Amino acid sequence: MALKQLHLVVRGRVQGVYFRASTQREARRLGLGGWVKNRVDGSIEILAEGEEIAIRELFGWAQKGPTAARVERVDTRWRSFTGEFSDFRIVT
Repeated sequence: MALKQLHLVVRGRVQGVYFRASTQREARRLGLGGWVKNRVDGSIEILAEGEEIAIRELFGWAQKGPTAARVERVDTRWRSFTGEFSDFRIVT
């Protein structure tokens, strides 16, 4: 299976609805490494890497997010796997 990295910017009502904590839980469940953070423009930024099938599952989840979120758009950029992440963290 291919190892990939995906950079996401999730826009909509995504801050203040436990999006980061939910993303971390989902990414860890999928065995992914990387991070999630709030951006000053009100969006959420995610960088995740691991098995492509797991990355695609996280992408599908991010298009909806947690129950209280209202995702309007998800910008994506596929990148090469780096192997630099041993865990998935919430960063500031």
